[in-house]
Amino acid sequence: MKYEWRKQEKHLYLPSEDPELLEVPKAKFICIKGMGNPNNDDFKKRVEALYSIAYTIRMMPRNGFTPEGYFEYTVYPLEGLWDLTEKGRKTKSLNKDELLYKIMIKQPEFVTTEVFMKAFNIASKKKANPLLRELSFEEIEDGLSVQILHIGSYDDEPRSFNKMKDFIENNNLAIKTLVHREIYLSDPRKVEEDKLKTVLRYQVLKK
Repeated sequence: MKYEWRKQEKHLYLPSEDPELLEVPKAKFICIKGMGNPNNDDFKKRVEALYSIAYTIRMMPRNGFTPEGYFEYTVYPLEGLWDLTEKGRKTKSLNKDELLYKIMIKQPEFVTTEVFMKAFNIASKKKANPLLRELSFEEIEDGLSVQILHIGSYDDEPRSFNKMKDFIENNNLAIKTLVHREIYLSDPRKVEEDKLKTVLRYQVLKK
């Protein structure tokens, strides 16, 4: 039976529209860093590089290599850690050109550095993409976090962030870092802007 993250990891990927506190365990990710407006072509190319490797790993048995412990699964959604440059933090309104980000796709437990490199070699031979060399394989642990499901446009996210901040304040918590995580459950090419679903997450500390 295929592993479905929507069914098996609901607590991480399908929260409610009300803020909630949870412990997010360490997980493996394929990552790539970038800077600037996510509406630009550079961001799209970085997303393409990520998915190129993610789907290569998913389809490895068809390429004659089955990693130890492999099982069929649905590729995880795109995620991103978002920050601002020093210049961006000094401006009152958001300047998307000053955004710093690390976007990523979570990987099943069987994926190792060896599997990642094998996928890199396969993908590099199929389609030349210089950004593949900027990809990294990392383990990341968010730990204690507050998250919420945001439904609507990306530009309307402050509405949900404010809900999270109220929850954090009312539950004797503090935001650990202003670098926040976003998990994109909807494809903006196929879903109307006001129906986009995005998980928003802050790492927090107990006061």
